[in-house]
Amino acid sequence: MATAVARFTAAALTDRGRKRPSNEDAFGYSVEDGVYVVCDGMGGAAAGEVASSTAVDEVLRVFSGRNGSAVLPHDAEEAICIANEAIYSRARRNYKLSGMGTTLVAAVIRSRHVWVLNIGDSRCYRLRAGHLEQLTLDHSLVEEQVRMGRMTRAEALRSPLRNMITRALGTQSHVTPDCFDFDAEPGDLLLLCSDGLTRELPDALIESMLAGDQPLEDRCSSLIEAAKKAGGHDNITCLLVQANA
Repeated sequence: MATAVARFTAAALTDRGRKRPSNEDAFGYSVEDGVYVVCDGMGGAAAGEVASSTAVDEVLRVFSGRNGSAVLPHDAEEAICIANEAIYSRARRNYKLSGMGTTLVAAVIRSRHVWVLNIGDSRCYRLRAGHLEQLTLDHSLVEEQVRMGRMTRAEALRSPLRNMITRALGTQSHVTPDCFDFDAEPGDLLLLCSDGLTRELPDALIESMLAGDQPLEDRCSSLIEAAKKAGGHDNITCLLVQANA
């Protein structure tokens, strides 16, 4: 049985990348409230930035000050529904924001139990005992084709449709996140990230860059710089959460 985890530490960084004129990614976290969120917005003008920042703010607001009293995963899913409604209703009130949306990946932690929720193609990985595992499943057209055996991984990487996601926050009146849960073990490292990282760097390289004892901030910075060096075609966000004994 895993040893109980006494505390978690976290760090996060975001970068515009080398090609995009602005940064539509957003992140936020509260170690005290045990909630960590990364979003990747989409939409014309500044709409993507509005959608992603709204989602982060709403999820953090729901958990703020609850001091661990939330009922999970129900309250986590409710927080995402609240964020979805906030984005959807705002877009309906302002035609300039019409069609805006965002991906979301979030981790909510109580004691040593972790719930991971996602919508879209932002991901959560877990590094445990030096092995990196993707916990979430992308809601994207090519990834769903790969899972059904209709497209190879190599074909997915080359596909002109690889940017098309099949589920997003704020584009419809209702959305359902996927939810995964597990018990954290001391030394576990969670990576929540936007696809600006995973489109540029293979999992094997991410694994090797995370495996070490550098400060979390330095590992975030190294991942972002590597993604920029590999092309930096999109905004890049990394949020690391470390389970400590």
